[in-house]
Amino acid sequence: MTDAAGSGSRAPLGHGTRVLLTLAAAVVVFVGIWLARDIVAPAALAAVVVIIANPVRRPLENRGWPKWLATTAVIAVAYLILLAVAALVVVAFAQFIAMLPDYADELQATARSVAAWIESLGLSQATADATSAALDPATIVPIVTALGESVLGIATAFFFVLAYAIFMAADAARVARSGLMFGSAAADAIGLRYFSGVRRYYVVNATFGAIVAVIDGLLLWALGVPVPVVWAILAFVTNFVPNIGFVLGLIPPAVLALVVGGWQLALVVVLAYSVINVVLQVLVQPKFVSDAVSLSLTITFVSVVFWTLVIGPVGAILSIPLTLLVRALVLEPDDRAVTLRRLSGESPESRESRVAPPLARG
Repeated sequence: MTDAAGSGSRAPLGHGTRVLLTLAAAVVVFVGIWLARDIVAPAALAAVVVIIANPVRRPLENRGWPKWLATTAVIAVAYLILLAVAALVVVAFAQFIAMLPDYADELQATARSVAAWIESLGLSQATADATSAALDPATIVPIVTALGESVLGIATAFFFVLAYAIFMAADAARVARSGLMFGSAAADAIGLRYFSGVRRYYVVNATFGAIVAVIDGLLLWALGVPVPVVWAILAFVTNFVPNIGFVLGLIPPAVLALVVGGWQLALVVVLAYSVINVVLQVLVQPKFVSDAVSLSLTITFVSVVFWTLVIGPVGAILSIPLTLLVRALVLEPDDRAVTLRRLSGESPESRESRVAPPLARG
């Protein structure tokens, strides 16, 4: 008599069970990332910077440079990117903190005026007090101090970012010499498309961010809004935060315009920023990054919130490459995950490029 239970065969797991196991594993992984965020965040930042700088290697090697020297050039470019961003942030914070005491009286006067206006609308005293407190220098200074501490924490981890960049650039050179980087042509196609998408996303974002920053800075300077350089730098940095970056870059100069020029100047700043953002960041910029990113607007917005929660403020800037990495590792190798890929924003054209054989190393 055959003992079915002892035959060694097991019934395959149902689809619902597999989904639950996958979700449970994902929760465990992301909780682990959250617990190790002080290590993961600098590593992710270094990886993205090395991906952006790595194309410098091939032209140099083609000109006869030794591989170690080409790798050194990649590290140097990565360091220059990191140092440039760090310098911009430090300059912006220094100017903003130095400016606050000069406008303390104006901020308090504006806070009282806003509170009186809210009361005249018939709203509660608590609402008026809360709105007034938001413009009080005693409230703003601790917020700026907390942001400064966050920047200092990132600066403390800066050493680790630099070290990671050295090791990752060296590993990139070793992997590039090993033939198939990820073991198969299909995996290489996915990997190369991911690297290309990340580079294109940040290059386009940096280009449009610089354009927006210059226009915003000149506009604020012409309108007489204080420290326009600070707000131009803020516009450049927040351009790397998808969807909500524009709002983050608009609020401080709009509030300062309200303080120094009343609601009319604040309205002009809001309208001008909105026009600039809609034309450049909503109508023009997506045409340059849509093929590289191919993420839906909903996924893009959720990814900003999710990765900020998981690894901290740097997650907002790295949200797109991190989300693309998850899709490349989980969804793209699975031909059965067509529906999930389409929901994530993948188009048929990007699907064709995904399955195409790799033509170049980057």
